[in-house]
Amino acid sequence: MAGAEPEQVAVPLDAVDRNIIAELTRDGRMSVTQVAENVHISRAHAYTRIARLTGEGVLTKFTAVVDPIKAGLKSSAYVTLKVRQHSWRELRELLQAIPEVHHIALVGGDFDVILLVRAVDNVDLRRVIFDQLQSMPGVLDTQTFLVFEDVDTR
Repeated sequence: MAGAEPEQVAVPLDAVDRNIIAELTRDGRMSVTQVAENVHISRAHAYTRIARLTGEGVLTKFTAVVDPIKAGLKSSAYVTLKVRQHSWRELRELLQAIPEVHHIALVGGDFDVILLVRAVDNVDLRRVIFDQLQSMPGVLDTQTFLVFEDVDTR
């Protein structure tokens, strides 16, 4: 089928791979030496495993987890979108270009897409939702759920 997404294939992972992933998820800045010590393998083995996990796309990036309130993003909402059939690919690119959109998921159910939107205040949040999201081609309807408190479980 022309224009189809590349098929995602699960990479076989063993207990060592899963332990390395758990360590790096807990602290992405952890040194290879510290990962090796925590997983009880040699540094060279840890380095090889991390390189393989990165090369195979299991580990996609190393990033910091930011406290949104301390970073000045005081208003957050989950925004659901109902979209016109076959508009997802174009819409995804437009959504990725909005800095306030922190997470995008194509889902099944009563709506098609769910977004995590973080803004400096409610005025900015309103601007993103009303001026940007609702005016996008292919967006038929939105619903907004304000976030009162975040709990990061990672």
